[in-house]
Amino acid sequence: MKVEIWSDVMCPWCYIGKRKFEKALEQFSQKDRIEVEWKSFQLNPDMKTDPSRSIVEYLADAKGFTIDHATQMLDNVTNVAAEVGLEYHMDKTVLANSFDSHRFIQFAKKNKLGDAAEEQLFHAYFTEGKNTADHATLIDLGTKIGLGASAVKDVLESNQFAEDVRKDIYEAQQVGVRGVPFFVLDRKYAVSGAQQPETFLGALQQSFQEWEKENPAPLVSLAEGDSCDIDGNC
Repeated sequence: MKVEIWSDVMCPWCYIGKRKFEKALEQFSQKDRIEVEWKSFQLNPDMKTDPSRSIVEYLADAKGFTIDHATQMLDNVTNVAAEVGLEYHMDKTVLANSFDSHRFIQFAKKNKLGDAAEEQLFHAYFTEGKNTADHATLIDLGTKIGLGASAVKDVLESNQFAEDVRKDIYEAQQVGVRGVPFFVLDRKYAVSGAQQPETFLGALQQSFQEWEKENPAPLVSLAEGDSCDIDGNC
């Protein structure tokens, strides 16, 4: 059964949601029959990459918050992240447009490395304070997950996978995504936000139960003996 997760690399709740979903998946008895696909979403498509500005300044300007209120918000999300084992350094985060990061993720997906790409990007952005719009950074992350440096460089210097990103964003509109993270299970059920693991587990159990009725697992052969096949060979 497929679980699609729309997210943006600059979304702190997406990394937290990833950890909480992973905890639920660990507890799910049929986890080997779950396929997770990460989907692209941009919270701010018009954001300009600007390493000179702090995230606190950005939030204060964009949302009309005071510096103190913006700082308090970031401290809160940092504390929540710590509860699931994540180390956030929000004061080091670099304001970066995420479009090329999403193209990188799409390329990784083609090589069955989508989850690894998401993990590396989240860690680079929230923990290490790296510029995730910088091509050198993305090439380095690519090599860490097994993608060739030259292959990543070729993708980033072209327009490859741009349409894949746009397609995911269009699909997000069709399924009703208004914020991320957004989890869609078997295109029937949706879980919005970084919910608790038990919420994800319940959603997995319910959706899988229905999916399994339409997609029963093949029988496992425990023993084989003399027999005749459907072609009449005995």
